[in-house]
Amino acid sequence: MTELSAFPDDFLWGAATAAYQIEGSVTEDGRAPSIWDTFSHTPGRVAGGDTGDVACDHYRRWPEDLTLAGQLGLDAYRFSIAWPRVVPQADGRVNQAGLAFYDRLTDRLLEAGIRPFPTLYHWDLPQAQQDRGGWPERSTAERFGEYAAAVAERLGDRITDWATLNEPLCSAWIGHLDGTMAPGVTDLTAAVRASYHLHLGHGLAVQALRAAAPGARIGIVNNLSPVEPATDSEADHAAARRADGHTNRWWLDPIHGRGYPEDMVELYGVDLPVRDGDQELIAAPLDWLGVNYYFRQIVTDDPSGPAPYARQVPGPNGGHTAMDWEVHAPGLEQLLLRVTEEYGAQRLYVTENGSAYQDTVGANGEVHDPERTAYLEDHLAACARAVGRGAPLAGYFAWSLLDNFEWAYGYDKRFGLVHVDYATQRRTVKSSGRRYAELIARHRGGPGNGHGDAR
Repeated sequence: MTELSAFPDDFLWGAATAAYQIEGSVTEDGRAPSIWDTFSHTPGRVAGGDTGDVACDHYRRWPEDLTLAGQLGLDAYRFSIAWPRVVPQADGRVNQAGLAFYDRLTDRLLEAGIRPFPTLYHWDLPQAQQDRGGWPERSTAERFGEYAAAVAERLGDRITDWATLNEPLCSAWIGHLDGTMAPGVTDLTAAVRASYHLHLGHGLAVQALRAAAPGARIGIVNNLSPVEPATDSEADHAAARRADGHTNRWWLDPIHGRGYPEDMVELYGVDLPVRDGDQELIAAPLDWLGVNYYFRQIVTDDPSGPAPYARQVPGPNGGHTAMDWEVHAPGLEQLLLRVTEEYGAQRLYVTENGSAYQDTVGANGEVHDPERTAYLEDHLAACARAVGRGAPLAGYFAWSLLDNFEWAYGYDKRFGLVHVDYATQRRTVKSSGRRYAELIARHRGGPGNGHGDAR
């Protein structure tokens, strides 16, 4: 049972989504293709040949989805703004019709008493920008800063909480090194350059947000994993150190003013495209740090593999999600304490945490998902333990509000608190969603929830 009393009274209970995963309407109101439109329409890239063309049809059904958020009792809703809706082409012109969608969404959230937590970049780079080189080029970071300024000028009078990037590790390493996410490149030099320009874009976005919305609270979202050696061998311990650098230190050190880890710079062997003033931009002071957590890494030395030459091996506990990710809630507590103690984090949010399972709709139309419910409770308990040990955790965002397009996995993997029948677009709150609503209500000290009933 989660010890809810450990959480502060003003703890934020939220859920998260991402634009390309839910919105659909990929050609509506001036939106242009993103790298994910291109990637998903390339044969063999996405399971089942799925695309985000329709997804959850959220672009048209958003009022219904915000009603569901209210019924769950959410305090906050983390969503992403689609760059290709706002600045569709590489010429920098702002598409007011696309920006107006987020205007309406913001107003309705505020009317419902739900704090908007937009992320400016959740992997959907405009294809036009990719055609000019994408994240390996400095110009993309500069265009991102301009896009951030346009969004902040429109919404900064009402939105106070902002994230610049979501999981830049995935954009750089999985998109440019592994090649299993858009844009599907497999080149270490491109990946390292992309990682640097993602950080630079983050810094430029912070600068733009502070100029347009001086009272804004700004953070960045990183997906982190505790890393452990598979054996006590010296080789596996060294592999774990490299994997930690690749997964954690490369993304945390620069934004905390420490520069890039020297051992990893040497390992990659790629010159960073540093210019005067970049490091100060990248390390711009932040108001909060977002932690996305799904699994720990247990690794063994793999000299013949790709950087960082460390191969993940199965975890020992036997519990795995439909993504084949080990279920290990203590890893979340470990991460929250690490960023508190090692990096001096002053305010933390768990910005994503969730699990995919093979849900089925019962004869009565209900969706019972006891494994996801247990996962949710166990990870919230880990959060509570971290708070009890001094982690400044201010909120938790479940991934995800809705079942959605799960990137290269297509529609087969379901993470939602709310089930989506993609053929009919019918939404059904799962038992995990009802349990989440119950926990939120209990924390508030009442039998019901704050905004309605999760039915």
